[in-house]
Amino acid sequence: MSGPTEPAAPASLAMVTIDCADPRAEAAFWSAALGWQVAHVEDDYAMLTGGTSALGFGRVEGYTPPAWPDEQGVKQFHFDLAVDDIAAAEQSLVAQGATLPDAQPGGDRWRVLLDPAGHPFCLTLAANWS
Repeated sequence: MSGPTEPAAPASLAMVTIDCADPRAEAAFWSAALGWQVAHVEDDYAMLTGGTSALGFGRVEGYTPPAWPDEQGVKQFHFDLAVDDIAAAEQSLVAQGATLPDAQPGGDRWRVLLDPAGHPFCLTLAANWS
């Protein structure tokens, strides 16, 4: 006798779309950071694909980036990226357009960077994910 079966989900995640001021710049940055293909790009919208996932960027008139740090917890999104070498990944991503904010709460366990639109994301050692 097999165990109980899970009910079929009514939906599956197709893509995450992120608000920004410049979809072209976001697509270029995240394509370089993740090694994903730019599937579509225009002034108002861009999309990347990687494996079975997709990431979209939609232009919002008057876009305001989230603050970092933000004690209110309003970030709009947050990625944790597994890397083999935090310093090397940081250097590469800064060269691609990321910035390194002064606030770094993770010590040497992770590094917070900001993408070109000001969205915070973290680099952490890949070994921490296994």
